[in-house]
Amino acid sequence: MRWMVLLLCLLGCSSGGESPLHRWMQDNGKLKVLSTTAMIDDLVGQIGGDKVDHLALITGEMDPHSYEIVKGDEEKFSYASIIFFNGLGLEHGASLRAQLQNHPHAVALGTGLPMGDLLQVDGQIDPHVWMDISLWAQVVPLIVDHLSEKDPQGAELFQKNGAALKTKMLAKQKELVEKMQKISPDKRYLVTSHDAYDYFCRSYLAVPGEKEWQQRFSAPEGLAPDAQLSAADIQKVIDHLCKYKIHVVFPESNVSRDSLRKIVGACKEKGLNVEISQATLYGDAMGKQTYLEMIEHDIGVLYDAWK
Repeated sequence: MRWMVLLLCLLGCSSGGESPLHRWMQDNGKLKVLSTTAMIDDLVGQIGGDKVDHLALITGEMDPHSYEIVKGDEEKFSYASIIFFNGLGLEHGASLRAQLQNHPHAVALGTGLPMGDLLQVDGQIDPHVWMDISLWAQVVPLIVDHLSEKDPQGAELFQKNGAALKTKMLAKQKELVEKMQKISPDKRYLVTSHDAYDYFCRSYLAVPGEKEWQQRFSAPEGLAPDAQLSAADIQKVIDHLCKYKIHVVFPESNVSRDSLRKIVGACKEKGLNVEISQATLYGDAMGKQTYLEMIEHDIGVLYDAWK
């Protein structure tokens, strides 16, 4: 009898503070949607509404490039009705990649985007497509279609929510582009920790119609911030800083600042005054913000630094 009382007490205490995972694992008839990143999960939640239970696999400040399966993840995969992932080489951790390749209901959103809109860096497709709201908005219909296929009764709601979300995203895109275009073009040159901002640069920093927009962005580390930094990598960024008279570099929330510190130190040896911004950008992780808040935050940081 005592154990029953204890069990009831535990259930009562936990009912008001359930974790997202606990709620997601409840057998309540809803679609169970697992997304690899928070940027995908945020869209799924807005499209699915109360017809789906959604969960992000990679949360907080974890690096999606190198994420490996941990205890409890396999249960999430087995329980999921559908899994959405980037699919452009972002999730290249061996164990995660294997799970995605072998799951019968895993959907690669990035491969559904127009190839002509995708960028390449050193011969690889750049997976950071969410850094341009107008491009990321194009995955909304893909999510709507796959949710509708799994739950035809919810299709009308998914289509309605998807249309409203896409309209909201494109309105925010227009607002942020107009805001950044108020900054003089000779100031819109960006250096961050790793190569995650090419789509961002093309969309928000470039002059309309500019063919050489790539010159506006440079980073010491490649698409995945886990490679060894060479002297040539550092020199490339220093040359970029000198050429465009850049005096502030921007750290990213989930990437070590070591590479930026090395660059700042090398600049000082050459008599160049370069500082690391006190404000942090979000690229591969978005903290506790929504997706649109994340992009708006980055625009706000740069606007305040350059105005």
